[in-house]
Amino acid sequence: MDSCNLSARLQTDPPGVIDAPSSPDPHIVIHVGPSVEIECKRGGHTHRGVAIHGDIDIVPAHTTSKWTIRGKDSALIVRVSHTLLAETAQESGIDPAKAPLLNRFQVRDPQIEQLAWALKAEMDSGYESGRLYLDSLGTAVASRLLHRHSSAPGTKINESKGGLSGAKLREVLSFVEDNLASELSLTEVAAVSGLSVSHCQRAFRQSVGISIHRYIIRRRVDRAESLLAQAKLSIAEIALEVGFSHQSHLAIHMRRLRGFIPSNRRRIAC
Repeated sequence: MDSCNLSARLQTDPPGVIDAPSSPDPHIVIHVGPSVEIECKRGGHTHRGVAIHGDIDIVPAHTTSKWTIRGKDSALIVRVSHTLLAETAQESGIDPAKAPLLNRFQVRDPQIEQLAWALKAEMDSGYESGRLYLDSLGTAVASRLLHRHSSAPGTKINESKGGLSGAKLREVLSFVEDNLASELSLTEVAAVSGLSVSHCQRAFRQSVGISIHRYIIRRRVDRAESLLAQAKLSIAEIALEVGFSHQSHLAIHMRRLRGFIPSNRRRIAC
């Protein structure tokens, strides 16, 4: 697979209106960071709501978008070539002409989210894992789009059985995202969910795939990495800004999740 078939970029925009022109390739837009009010007009539809970390918009090919954002907004944007989608459809026995992508607003799809971040990391490394790995990422992204977000027979959004409802999960994730700098407790998170601590822990894991504690640590490391790239705060200040009590705690978790320590990430950014 040529890398031009699949690409990812992290984009940050100030409050205001963004007119996004159409593209021959579909795009996946994943909201990153703090919650923000967004209105999007696309494909003859208007959607208004609060975008929270992990919310996904799927923009079909040849579709213009007009975004109105009420605060600073960041998004991980993945472009998937129409060629890659067509090839993957044919290999899966799907007629590409009968499986156009759906116009999705603020859906949740942890699998696409994980694949998108894996692609971003691979691009940042200069594609050090080689063509085979990039091929597998591309096929996985295209297959997920076709089977979960297209007009192909059987397409549907996964329902989490036994997990938090869609609305309640959004409340919990938004609360976590907006309070990362605080000393979050399971009791506080459970109160937002309206469940007991034990029930909330089980339901959250069912919906997200990992425990509340691991999710919070992962999001703190994600935000710390973003702040390190900006080079505006010291590492100690960043650790406190994202909710770690000391920069050594940030270093421990960043090494475990990313394979490097904060000072290494800052040198790369510089």
